[in-house]
Amino acid sequence: MQGHHNKQTNKLVRKLVVIVLAMFGFGFAMVPLYDVFCDITGLNGKTATEAAQINESGIDTDRTITVQFISRTAKEMPWEFRPEIAEIVVHPGETKIIKFYAKNNTLVDMLGQAVPSVAPGRAANYFKKIECFCFEQQFLSGQEEVWMPLQFYIDAEIPTDVNTLTLSYTLFDISLSDKASQASTPEETAIVES
Repeated sequence: MQGHHNKQTNKLVRKLVVIVLAMFGFGFAMVPLYDVFCDITGLNGKTATEAAQINESGIDTDRTITVQFISRTAKEMPWEFRPEIAEIVVHPGETKIIKFYAKNNTLVDMLGQAVPSVAPGRAANYFKKIECFCFEQQFLSGQEEVWMPLQFYIDAEIPTDVNTLTLSYTLFDISLSDKASQASTPEETAIVES
């Protein structure tokens, strides 16, 4: 009787392990699948990670679009982070510059990275950043503060039913990941790669 019970338990444990591994693998597969889906549909709200060219195709003065700015810090990020204004009205094709304020409220040097998102997601492809602090990591010494520029325009080809869009930035602490990458020497990297 005991042997039969052990076989059933072992069989159940194997099934559960397979299910957990399948869920784990599915979770890893979802990230690249999500990225592919977002690239195809443009529904993700991700903005370009490289600078756009200055607009030379003109300004559509017949339309206006309200751009709202939202900022937040990730849970473990002790910085102050905010836009200088909450919103601005622009004509498609018109270049604007606004600034975001950041202050490292600690006494420790830190490295931050801002990750942007646009809503509605389908408007992300039309939001063109010429210059953005989000293109680079932001290093701030303890108690240091800075105003960081964002120069942008909205492509005149944006769908006519989009009258308002929201640009949201989340600021992450990447100090530890940067220290970890600097901690490995070239010799250690060569050993890992071989």
